[in-house]
Amino acid sequence: MAEGTDDRDKGNRDKSPDEAALSARLGSLDRRLSEVRDNRKIETDQPGGQSEDGAARASAMAIGLRLSSELVAGVVVGAVIGWGFDRLLSTSPFGLIVFVLLGFVAGVVNVVRSAGRLSGNR
Repeated sequence: MAEGTDDRDKGNRDKSPDEAALSARLGSLDRRLSEVRDNRKIETDQPGGQSEDGAARASAMAIGLRLSSELVAGVVVGAVIGWGFDRLLSTSPFGLIVFVLLGFVAGVVNVVRSAGRLSGNR
């Protein structure tokens, strides 16, 4: 039994330089990660630069989605109304065709109106 304890002591002595090297590497990694995190905080905290560019892109995307959804909504509402008239009056494709075209025109008018309002705000 005494020999088993001697082997464990030798193993601990062999591992201590490795553990010291590992601890030093972990400390170095922690220090480098802290520097990178600090640099990222500084870049995002500064006014101007990339944060405004990202906000401008997000705003432009929101405007584009809003305008396209207004156009699509006009066409869909026109199609639903036309389909309803066709079912009610049994005038097969004519009501649908007329109201899809009217919905398209209404959608374009809404897009032009909204775009004019948005350009007036800027």
